[in-house]
Formats: sequence, structure tokens, C-alpha cells
Amino acid sequence: MSHVPDIERDVQLRDFNTLRLHANATGWVNAASTDAIVAGVHAGASLGLPVIPLGEGTNVVLPEILNALVVRVSSKGIKRLKDDGRRVRLRVAAGENWHAFVVWCVEEGLFGLENLALIPGTVGAAPVQNIGAYGVEVSNSLRGVEVVDRESGAVDYLGAEECDFAYRYSVFKDINSRRWIIASVDFELDRQAPVHHEYPALADRLPSPEPSHRDVMEAVIAIRRDRLPDPLTHPNAGSFFKNPEVTSEQATALAAEYPDLPRFQAGERVKLSAAWLIERAGWRGTSVNGICMSSQHALVLVNESADTASELLAFASQVQQGVQKQFGVSLTIEPDVL
Repeated sequence: MSHVPDIERDVQLRDFNTLRLHANATGWVNAASTDAIVAGVHAGASLGLPVIPLGEGTNVVLPEILNALVVRVSSKGIKRLKDDGRRVRLRVAAGENWHAFVVWCVEEGLFGLENLALIPGTVGAAPVQNIGAYGVEVSNSLRGVEVVDRESGAVDYLGAEECDFAYRYSVFKDINSRRWIIASVDFELDRQAPVHHEYPALADRLPSPEPSHRDVMEAVIAIRRDRLPDPLTHPNAGSFFKNPEVTSEQATALAAEYPDLPRFQAGERVKLSAAWLIERAGWRGTSVNGICMSSQHALVLVNESADTASELLAFASQVQQGVQKQFGVSLTIEPDVL
């Protein structure tokens, strides 16, 4: 039986999202366990409020008024489920900090996630957009997810195949399937995993042609610190737009006009660099009404002084229109816009 949680009313969420947007939630519950998440869902139902989960608020654009019960998932814990001497199955609470978990894995000699170091957010947020970097995606090591139905409060388990992972996508990202709150995540890591160091920007920063997993993690951390503005000092949500995918014909036509356009084969389609498109369209370092595309990295939208999501999204729309006009390519916003 889940206990009745303490509900705070009319809570300002500015300190709980890395874009530092003003957003007032009707209700707020801190959930430090799966049972507490379940209790939060039942509390929302009793109040007639939809339930919105929130971790560290690193990949979300919050509205000025959020007429919902926000369930802050703050659970902690790493449990070893299985260990055959080489491969280890772990169950990790959704509220664990993602980067701290990656560092812990490397220190324990458990490999597969080191390319994903220093990505902000919680473990529970990682599957939502299938975070990826430097040739690795979280879905490569993820084996299952414990979830709570945000309407009924029922606890369920989805295997990796049921999560429908794709580039920056999972079933949790689908607006029609957002019925679950992630409570914990199962990973399988490998003491003898291959070192993934082929990604060009990463290879250039490594100390030797045969680096260790720790070398890779440290290089990833260094690159991210060099290239990306720190959300603690420059409020941002990381990459604000996804790298767009276009047809081979469209990519060939664009490459004929712009030979230096970075492009990567993605199945039958071709992935383009959103950062390159934004910079070439003249938006890197441009600031409008307290919002700018970072001069440090053209893909990162920084909130310099704006208060609301509407101001931020108006600027994002201008960037999208600029890229569409010059290249005929549509950019999609990566963070969740509530």
C-alpha cells in the first residue's frame, strides 16, 4: 500500500529546469521510490490533475502555467541483478544522476556507456530520447525499464524491444504513448566490451590509437566541456534541435551547392548536421529578446534573460524558418515541449 504523499501547492519550477524558465505547477510531489511514484499518481487522480514526471529538468521546455501534479523522481540506488564474471546486469533507480552513474561504471570496470559521459540529466531520462554521443546510444546497453502507469498507478516492465528505440526516439517520446513514468532502468554492461573510439572528433582527442575505456570517457568529458556551454552558468537544455534526416536525392542536391555540408548515411536516408545548417544560416551567436544560439556551439539555445517558454519558442521558430528558407530542411526541437 503506497502512502499518501506530501503535496506542495503552487510551486515555482524555475530552479528545476536548466533553461531557467518561469513555470508554476499546481502541485508538486517528491518521489524517492517506485512506491512514492505510485502514490503520486493516485494523488493526482484524487485531485483531478494530470501527472507530469520531472527529473533534473535538463531536456524540457516548461510552460508558464503547468496545471498538473509534478512528480519529482528522486529515487537513488544501483543493484546488481546478475554477474557471470564478464557481463553484469544492473538495475538503476531513475533519480540517479546520469553522469555520476557512467563514472561509477567505468570505475567498477563495467563498460559500454563511457561515450555518454557528461550528458546532463537522470538515468530515468536517458531512455526517453535514447541519448547518444560519439557513436553510442543508450539503447545499445539498455535491457529493460520498470515503469508506472501515470493514469492507473500500475507498475509494469518493458523489455528493450518494447521501447521502440530509434534515433533520439523511444516509445516514451511518442505523444500518444506517454502513459508511463520511468522508475528504474536495467542495463547490461561488459567487462570486455570493445572500445568505441572511431568517431572522428573523439579519435582526435585520444592519447593513443588504442585507448582504454577510461581514456574515451575522459576525452568525451574534455570535448563536452570545451564545446558546450555549462547549463549552470548559461541556462540551456543541450542540443535544442535534432540532426535532420533527408532523402539521398535531397542530400546530393545540397552537397552540390554546399560541398562542406557534413552528412552521414542513416539507413536509406541521410543525416545532416543541424549545427552546420544553423551556423551557415547565420544564427550562431545571434541573440533576440534574451535568447541566443550559443557562439560556443550553434546547436545549443541559451536563455540569457527570458522568462517564459513562449519567448524561447518564438526564437526557436525564427531559427527553424531561417534554415528552412535557405536549405529547404526542417529542424525538429529535441527537448520535450510541455
